[in-house]
Amino acid sequence: MEHTLIKDANIINEGKIFLSDVLIGNQRIEKIAKNIPHQPGWAIINAGGNYLIPGMIDAHVHFREPGMTSKGTIYSESRAAIAGGVTSFMDMPNTSPNTTTTELLEQKYGLASQSSFANYSFYMGVNSQNLEDVLTIDTENVCGLTDDGLYFDNKDSMLCNQPEYLEKLFSRANTLIALHCEDEKIITKNEKAYLSRYGERIRPEQHALIRSEEACVIATERVIELARKTKSRLHLLHISTGKEAELLEASLNLQYKKITGEACVHHLYFSAKDYALKGNAIKWNPSIKTEADRIGLLNCLKSNKLDSIATDHAPHLFSEKSEAYFLCKSGAPSVQHALPALFELSRRQEISLEEIVRKTSHAPAELFNVIDRGYIREGYYADLVLIDPDGKFETPEQLYYKTNWSPFAGENLRAKIKMTMVNGKIAFNSGHFTGVQNGLRLKFKKER
Repeated sequence: MEHTLIKDANIINEGKIFLSDVLIGNQRIEKIAKNIPHQPGWAIINAGGNYLIPGMIDAHVHFREPGMTSKGTIYSESRAAIAGGVTSFMDMPNTSPNTTTTELLEQKYGLASQSSFANYSFYMGVNSQNLEDVLTIDTENVCGLTDDGLYFDNKDSMLCNQPEYLEKLFSRANTLIALHCEDEKIITKNEKAYLSRYGERIRPEQHALIRSEEACVIATERVIELARKTKSRLHLLHISTGKEAELLEASLNLQYKKITGEACVHHLYFSAKDYALKGNAIKWNPSIKTEADRIGLLNCLKSNKLDSIATDHAPHLFSEKSEAYFLCKSGAPSVQHALPALFELSRRQEISLEEIVRKTSHAPAELFNVIDRGYIREGYYADLVLIDPDGKFETPEQLYYKTNWSPFAGENLRAKIKMTMVNGKIAFNSGHFTGVQNGLRLKFKKER
């Protein structure tokens, strides 16, 4: 059996930072201890006191395959992911065709089994036509149900704006349901007002006023009320306002917390003041809002009202981001930058390193009941990331996104991903891919 011994790592895990060695064999962590004696034939990695963390589990990405492969593929975006320390991802169903049948879902799993460098799972998409089908998914092999990026029907409506149908889904589903919450009536009203006043000259910063705080809060309140009524397992995606985050209950016991919420890296790193420099590059839905909202999200992460951090990695061609407001696509690539950006927030003392690991690795594993991942524990899969906190992030020429741009490119992100290990094999090392394609399908505990 091949073994790898990581020496002298500053491990960040389960609320502690401590110096230790880690022994890895047969895909898993065999031993965590100081001064593990080296045996002949073992590979040695000298961590040199750099931080060793469990790989990020990004529970919200759009890798675009099938159907939009000019923007990204499972191959290209999973490479970018491991270059950024993301060792597992959960991909949304708004591909072409939308992933709204079990057959299409399994086709995506087949693609990933051939091309993914990171561990993977895929959401089943929910619309007005497939209620009976989504209720039959295997909860041990599929991360959950969602409408993110989809429309309920041909009227361009999100599920959060269909309370009667949503109550049917909540009352019958036995798995996690992840929802995008914005009130479309409010957004449409705002769009008409700004279009009437500014025409095609709507400015990037006005996106935060069109996709407003009010639109988010009202929709989130409505969905939470329904979830509580039906005792459903609800996960709120990309919460963008402090007021929404304050609606959640503070709890560290995620095994029993029925209503949970994620924050996304762009909402934690950027605020409305950044539209002046970044423009449409930071146009996301929900919108990036005020500095007070950014701080409010960070505070709710620290108080455990917000439970996890994801990316909402959503690559578009840069030409699409250069269009006028109503033609400009929302979303941007970010998986390669997520952990360095969060480490920069820690350097500013806005969030601790222990909290970063808790919200990017431990919490997603608990929220989705992922089996044997998300922690540095003996017996768990060796999904590990070695980070130099005082390194320098790669230059824009070394971006690995297929679209070759990101709003985080050019930011002074000093933490550097030195090595990424997936299932006990080094996949990315010192700025280079090793060629090891070792991603596995994520498995989940049945009761969720």
